[in-house]
Parts: sequence; structure tokens; C-alpha cells
Amino acid sequence: PDKTKASYRVAEFLQRKNYKIFPIYPKEEFILNEKVYRNLDQIEEKIDTLILFRKGEVALEILPKLVEKNIKNLWLQLGISNETAKEECKKLDINFIQNRCIMLEYPYFKTKEK
Repeated sequence: PDKTKASYRVAEFLQRKNYKIFPIYPKEEFILNEKVYRNLDQIEEKIDTLILFRKGEVALEILPKLVEKNIKNLWLQLGISNETAKEECKKLDINFIQNRCIMLEYPYFKTKEK
């Protein structure tokens, strides 16, 4: 992966803040010393928040998987939005944030730092 991309930098930041990350990527076996998964189905551990670095349309496509895996937070990074997904998340009781960088917003929300 490209270490200059936001997805890599944000993952690295969250890892430093003691969050467990589950990289989903079509290549590589490990990123930041974490096992890489090809899709959400491969992750057996509980996931609290899915941070999306893909086109906004993907947010709507993955909603059934979020419900199935009981993922309660969907975060679309800076520059990514989907108003239809926002409305659907409201109906599904999934917290939804769009067009914001979790790394930049980090100081403003309660953390679980160790």
C-alpha cells in the first residue's frame, strides 16, 4: 500500500491510539503488522466502526453487511458522502458520519485510549 495515502496514515494513527484495526485490501498479507482481509466476511472479531475510504456508492452497498455483523458506526472519510446511505443508516440505528476525517476529528470525541 501507498504510505502517503490517507487510508494508510489514518490506520497508522488509530493504531497508535490503541485501536484495533482490520485492514481490508485486495493485496498484501499484512499492513502495519496487522493481518489483511479481503472483505468484511473474513473478519470474525467484533467491529465497532467501519471507516470507508472508497466511493460513496459503496456505503449503500455494504449496509446489509453492517447489519449482519452488528456494526454500529459507519464513517465516510473526507470527500466521501452518500445522502441515501445516511437516511438508511438512520432507519437501521447505525451512527453515520460523512465527509470528515476521523484523524482530524479525533480530539473532539471521547476516546478509549489505554
